[in-house]
Parts: sequence; C-alpha cells; structure tokens
Amino acid sequence: MSVLPKARSCPYCGKPADSLHRPFCSKRCKDLDLGRWLNEDYRVPVVEEDQGDDEDDGKT
Repeated sequence: MSVLPKARSCPYCGKPADSLHRPFCSKRCKDLDLGRWLNEDYRVPVVEEDQGDDEDDGKT
C-alpha cells in the first residue's frame, strides 16, 4: 500500500496546484510570483550591527 502525497494548494491564491505549473495553480499565479521576486518584494530582514571603536579593524 503506497501513501499518496498530500495535495498542495497554490501559494499565491490558495487554489489546488496544477502539475504543469507546480507549485502554482496556473501560469498567471506563477508569473505574479515571479514579478514579486523581480520587484524585490520578497526580502530577508537584515539587522546591521553598529561597529564601535572597540572592534579591531585590522589597522595597526
């Protein structure tokens, strides 16, 4: 007895995913997601640490 994988939904609109455009349901959702990547809407937050005078900067 084989176990079938759980059906996934489109990460953009929530409809059932299509095998042709997986993990999306359609070319439209796939293109909309690509547009978000290209517009840099998806970002990883970066916290820059303040470099104080206490750190060694390699200068002697």
